[in-house]
Amino acid sequence: MNKEFIRRIIPLQIAAILLALSLSAVILTILSISPIDAFSLILSGAFGSPAKLAYVLTAWAPLLLCSAGLLVTFAAGLWNIGIEGQVVMGAVFATGLMRILQDSLPPSAVLLLAALAGLLGGALWGMLVGGLRRYGSVNEIFGGLGLNFIAGSLTVYLILGPWKRPGIGSTSGTEPFPPSLWLPGFKDFQASPIEMILGLIAIASVAIALRDTHFGLRLRAVGMNMKAAFLKGVPVDQDLFLAFGLCGALAGLAGWVLIVGTSARHNLYPLISSGYGYLAILVVLLANLKPFWSVPISFSFAAISMGSLQLPLQRQLDSSLGGVIQGMLVLSVLVINGIRSRWLRHEG
Repeated sequence: MNKEFIRRIIPLQIAAILLALSLSAVILTILSISPIDAFSLILSGAFGSPAKLAYVLTAWAPLLLCSAGLLVTFAAGLWNIGIEGQVVMGAVFATGLMRILQDSLPPSAVLLLAALAGLLGGALWGMLVGGLRRYGSVNEIFGGLGLNFIAGSLTVYLILGPWKRPGIGSTSGTEPFPPSLWLPGFKDFQASPIEMILGLIAIASVAIALRDTHFGLRLRAVGMNMKAAFLKGVPVDQDLFLAFGLCGALAGLAGWVLIVGTSARHNLYPLISSGYGYLAILVVLLANLKPFWSVPISFSFAAISMGSLQLPLQRQLDSSLGGVIQGMLVLSVLVINGIRSRWLRHEG
């Protein structure tokens, strides 16, 4: 980290955080809510006890996986809004395989095969977005949104139809899996290290792939100028399909985590993606497509998401206020970065 970076970039990032907190405080004040009280509740809700920290870590894991996937598609200049559906299809494939094999194989084998099924389900759903883009001329934003809706509707159909609980017609979810099919956690700290390790490995692997491999260099070339990359001989269509597939696979693995994780409900239910895909988009934007920065930013977002659950419990406030703070943070950073870019152009 050189002196020029410290002199120019760090003060701007600090200014962005202060701007976000100030704007959030203004909104809370307009709503007759004490900003200090709200921020204190969020912090205590995230870090007030080991149990609360464990919930933050279990929310961090799928967010890391989704962020890692989006780093791939963003590098290629693709807005993979369909990542929400890819998370859902990962959960659907994992659930289907576990239902079939849970009584015929050892639990460890079932968990491993379910993880592979989640990877496959997410990858196929991601490549479907790529197929619509390539062969149907459907922009990935609209194709992804449509497939998100289809994935959610399919989940409801399975829960109310083929996979419904015996004697119950409810959208509360499928029959929960037994504890033997949950990821192992600590006795007094309900967070599985497997979840966090998978997320961190995913981020590290994507960082290495984008920086040090021929495929990563091609993806970045496509993202900067697709036409120029094509003219230089880059297999653009192939690389875009791979980008969608890799992102979908990591999102599908996040869907598997949401089924078997220590703080999961351990069944398939509507809206199982819980908005992690959309939240990961904010993480990657805020990190400016830098894998390293995605790690602390995703942890901060997980903490805000889990901590804001205390707002309705303690003050009868909507927990979506946490989303307001997250959105303000991203908006502030984008504004500050825009000001920085204009400033640098003026200096040049």
